[in-house]
Amino acid sequence: MNWSKWIRQGHRWLAIVFTVTVIANFAAMTRGEPPAWIVYSPLLPLFLLLFSGFYMFALPYLPRGRADSAG
Repeated sequence: MNWSKWIRQGHRWLAIVFTVTVIANFAAMTRGEPPAWIVYSPLLPLFLLLFSGFYMFALPYLPRGRADSAG
């Protein structure tokens, strides 16, 4: 498995983790003021999603290696 596939798979899992933390945040808010660690828990997966998303967005525009060019 190359780096691109690892980052894509990680991005998918991070999206699941982010979604779960946001749902937990809303569930905690129904019981009153949640603790700060619950409120800020979605931020880490969000930033990781941001950077992996930037990488996947830029991937088609990055130059590829010269291994497959003849001559």
